[in-house]
Parts: sequence; C-alpha cells; structure tokens
Amino acid sequence: MIERFYSYRFEIFLMTQLVILFGSLFFPAEFYEFILLPLFYMISIAAGILMISKNKKLMWFFATLFAISVFFFGFEMISRRQSTENILIRFSIYFIFYITVTWNMIKQVWQAKRVTKNVIMGLMSGYISLGFLAFFLFMSIELTHPAGAFSGIMMETNDIALKSEGVLYYAFITLLTIGYGEIIPTIPVAQKAAVLVGLIGQFYLVIITAVVVEKYIKHSYENS
Repeated sequence: MIERFYSYRFEIFLMTQLVILFGSLFFPAEFYEFILLPLFYMISIAAGILMISKNKKLMWFFATLFAISVFFFGFEMISRRQSTENILIRFSIYFIFYITVTWNMIKQVWQAKRVTKNVIMGLMSGYISLGFLAFFLFMSIELTHPAGAFSGIMMETNDIALKSEGVLYYAFITLLTIGYGEIIPTIPVAQKAAVLVGLIGQFYLVIITAVVVEKYIKHSYENS
C-alpha cells in the first residue's frame, strides 16, 4: 500500500500544502482555524512521512512527532483555545518536520534522472515548503518577543490566529521578494531572518529550478 502511494508522494504533499494555504478562503474563520486546519496539518505530516518512508528510522521518528502533534491538536480542538506554549511546541515540531522533508524532497528532485510530472510537482512543493519554513521561523521569533518582532496593520492584534495569518502572508511575500511593506521586521533577529528567507528563495530558483530545467531540455533534445 505504501509503495502504491509513494509514487504519488509529491502530488499528495503539494495538495495538502495548497489546502493549508488557501483553505481559509472557502470556510468560516473559526471553523477552519479550530477544526479543519489541525486536520490539514495532520494530513500534511502524514504526507511528509510518506515522502521519507524509504528511510525507516527517520519515518518512525516523524511518526512519533505525528503522535505528539495529534495530542496537542486534540487538546486545542476540545478546549478551543490556543496557548503560546502549545503553539511554540507545535511550531518546533513543524519546523523540524519541514526542514527534514524539504531537504529530502530537494534531494529527490535533484537526483532524478528524468524530469517527469512527478518531479515538477516536487519542485513546486519544495518551493512552497520553504515558505512554510519561513512562516514557522518568523512566528517563533514573534511569539518569543513579547514586544513584537514585526510591526504593521496586520500585526496590531492580540488574536494569535489573525497574527499567524499576517505572518504567513509575510513569509511567502518575503520568499517571493515582492514585499509591499505592510509588515516590517523591527528587531535585528527578525531582519536577519527575512534576509535569510529571501536569499534561500533566490538560491532555490537559480540553482534547483535551473538544474531541473536543464535536465528537461537535455532529455527533450535526446528524444527528438
């Protein structure tokens, strides 16, 4: 069964990422935040475990993280409240998870001998994963600095759910290097994190994407 789904690992992971990013456009805010979003993140972790299932030790490690995440999500869904401590634990889990999965995904794309639809999906998913890594990094910085590490209209709230939406937006805008200035980093660590995210995004496009395109052109030429 796992082998059967493994060949679709990139498509499954990409689908979960898109649902997490844009699911709030289609569902009521509270229902999405407390019910659907936890489920989507669980599915995303399960899809990530599928991505690294060839490495059994790593797979079991993340299966344990998955169980821990289920516990914290279950508590929040029952209590319908989010504590800073629980959120930091969740973000730590996600950060470790996404670093590992993104690294493995990039390796699989890099090592692919032929550029197929599956590889293209992996390339897209890897880039989106960088945005999620940026989000977890920025949100952790924001939560560990009571005075606030970022400023802007979208950050002027005590509602963690609304603040996280603003940070998620800022993470992807920074990765894409098309920032509009509604949110700005106000402390050195946040500023350096923003520079790091921008650099990584450009390196991904210039190096990883270029390698995949080169392989595609080469194989197309050989088959013509």
